Amino acid sequence: MAKFLYVPGMIYAAITAAQAAGKRLRQAFGQNIQVTKEFAHDIKIAADKECQDLIYQILLDHFPKTRCIGEEGDSGDLGDPKGEIEWIVDPIDGTMNLAHNIPHFCVSIAAREAATQRIILGVIYDPMRQELFTAERGTGTYLNGIRQKVSTRDQLSHAVLAVGFAKSQDSIDHCLKLYQVYGNQARKLRAMGSAALDMAYVACGRLDAYIEQGVNLWDIAAGHILIEEAGGVVEAERKANGSYRVCAHSGRIEYPLK
Repeated sequence: MAKFLYVPGMIYAAITAAQAAGKRLRQAFGQNIQVTKEFAHDIKIAADKECQDLIYQILLDHFPKTRCIGEEGDSGDLGDPKGEIEWIVDPIDGTMNLAHNIPHFCVSIAAREAATQRIILGVIYDPMRQELFTAERGTGTYLNGIRQKVSTRDQLSHAVLAVGFAKSQDSIDHCLKLYQVYGNQARKLRAMGSAALDMAYVACGRLDAYIEQGVNLWDIAAGHILIEEAGGVVEAERKANGSYRVCAHSGRIEYPLK
């Protein structure tokens, strides 16, 4: 196995930051949510930026020679642009769920080597269920400290799949084809509104696969290492617009359409 950059204490900094942001989200749940931007298929809320700032502060206080990349912008002069480690942060994955009082959203934090762009750790925290998913390269995947593995199911007819709807018309059209195909072949389909939690659920065997046509790096970075360390497979293709087409699965079932 190739060596990778390891800095002691990074996983604990990521957990601390995720839980601090998660506490704020728990407090915000059910309250009046301030929407700052609206799009055709998405929204931004004030808590997105507030929680990202909190996460950046905690991560950079612990490791000032690193930098942060996130949905609400990067850390700029607060971090070290030439640092060997990059944090990849999604302060709220499932913003629409939070805004509509649906208790299914999370904080997602990953770290990767800047030179190789190889992910070395991932943390996903569901503040409503207080479920903490963690993984470090070469040490396995854990849920609240208990080792996890991907599903052992080996037939598509027994599988439960998460199929996410992206935001562009082409992606939506392809998603509808996926529903047509897998609606007939799989046991059940789900679209729950949080890519990171879908990937965490694949890592712990709740779901057999997660298929999505257009997600961003911060949506999938932590889930990527969770699934790999749990014995699964992540097929991620970067598109021309910078988003990713993803099929993350246990590795035991073939998926004819992705």
